[in-house]
Amino acid sequence: MIRSMMTASLIALAAASAAAPAAAQQVPVVQTLNGTRLDVVAVGEVRRVPDIVRINAGVVTQAPTATEAIRQNAARMERVRAALRRAGIEDRDIQTSTINLQPDYRYAENQPPQLTGYRASNDVNVRFRDIANSGRILDALVAEGANQINGPTLGIDRPEAALDEARTAAVANARARAELYARTLGMRVRRILSVSEAGGMMAPPMPMMRLEAARAQDASTQIDPGEQTLSVSLTVSFELE
Repeated sequence: MIRSMMTASLIALAAASAAAPAAAQQVPVVQTLNGTRLDVVAVGEVRRVPDIVRINAGVVTQAPTATEAIRQNAARMERVRAALRRAGIEDRDIQTSTINLQPDYRYAENQPPQLTGYRASNDVNVRFRDIANSGRILDALVAEGANQINGPTLGIDRPEAALDEARTAAVANARARAELYARTLGMRVRRILSVSEAGGMMAPPMPMMRLEAARAQDASTQIDPGEQTLSVSLTVSFELE
């Protein structure tokens, strides 16, 4: 009987010892704030010249029948795609956006709508990696039948490195602002408590498309890339003492 009671006690003791570390791991570690907490929102910015252009180009055709409207549209879009390939645009940079077919009606007062034909449209999203030749490419698209162009949207193809520079600048700005507050308050920055990033942003430039006078022999569409601002916003918490 005594041996059984000792065995039960040992088992209970071992179970309690095994459970203790698990319970200890669930206790959160709380940093003790001995000074004054300061929360700073800082922004870091860098500027880059855009290196990629995105446009939406397409063809709209009208015909008495749906079949004819689609046929004409397909033929002209094939010419547009051929012009893009001749300009050096890779297939991975050409993506179909929308294909649409709808009837056209003529409306008159006190009369039912009268079907006059069909309208077909086909749009593609295109990326140009050679901004210097973007105007020439747009002119070639129009010459080959594109009668609908939206854009351009200019951007940075690989913004990661530039955003990292903006992050570095944001941290430096946050630290400088914290030092300013600390000096003003007669204190000093002891440590950083936390850092939170709101995300990187790219402010698009205001591109300009210029169509020169048609009477000029060298008339062409030109795109001015300008510069683009990339920014990162951080919220940094400091402890002052």
